Amino acid sequence: MTLQKESKCICPLGGVIDIISKKWALLIINTIGNSQAIRYSEIRDVLGEINSKVLSDRLKELEGAGLIKRKAYAEIPPRVEYSLTKDGKGLRKSIVPLMKWVYSKNTERTNTPCDIAYAKTQT
Repeated sequence: MTLQKESKCICPLGGVIDIISKKWALLIINTIGNSQAIRYSEIRDVLGEINSKVLSDRLKELEGAGLIKRKAYAEIPPRVEYSLTKDGKGLRKSIVPLMKWVYSKNTERTNTPCDIAYAKTQT
């Protein structure tokens, strides 16, 4: 995983925090993780309020960090799908205890990507 920047990181968590602390990063990882492969427009539709530039920037950053992979198909019109890498799946799995903690405090459920991911962990 290439989570560290060029400068020396004091703590291994520093590189991880640089990536996942950015707005939408964890929600994008979770949304992609709810599918085997998902297209850009589907991610945007699921997240709703995210603007296209931020989504595009986060996808590039997450791909650069080795957490997601981008697969472009040579078709007309062009088709691109995103999926989690092994490291991305590991990160998503590590988020589950945090979701469990949040849901232990709040019993209200909706149909968000987090609700879907949490429900999958309960089966």
